[in-house]
Amino acid sequence: MTHLSLPEVEELARAAHAGQTDKAGRPYAEHLAAVAEGVRARGGDPDQIAAAWLHDSVEDHALTEEWLDAAALSPRTKAVVRAVTKRSGEPPESYAERILTTPGALLVKQADLAHNADPGRLAVLDEGTRDRLTEKYARMRALLGLPE
Repeated sequence: MTHLSLPEVEELARAAHAGQTDKAGRPYAEHLAAVAEGVRARGGDPDQIAAAWLHDSVEDHALTEEWLDAAALSPRTKAVVRAVTKRSGEPPESYAERILTTPGALLVKQADLAHNADPGRLAVLDEGTRDRLTEKYARMRALLGLPE
């Protein structure tokens, strides 16, 4: 099977998240682009960059598990997307363990956390949300063994 190219994955991810915004009201695709660039800048390979573009697609119901199963993506890209997809009611420890045991997933989550915890992004949120998210991201970095 021929796999989707990175430009095709980007286009698909942008279309899937069209009209969605982040907590600060910015177009959600900006976050996807930042995570993909963060993965690339950290030495990630094409499978990881594709997973970065799609990292929130199933979790946010922009795309379905069935779509992911049938998608023209490498098995590794699919595995990373599944690893970084939070499941409803899942304890953070289980989520972190899945990321740590899936080859390639930690780099994608590291780039995601770096962008989520960016002070410029957090600064526009209300204090309660900012504090809650800062604590949540710090806890996940600790569970994953990532530096502050």
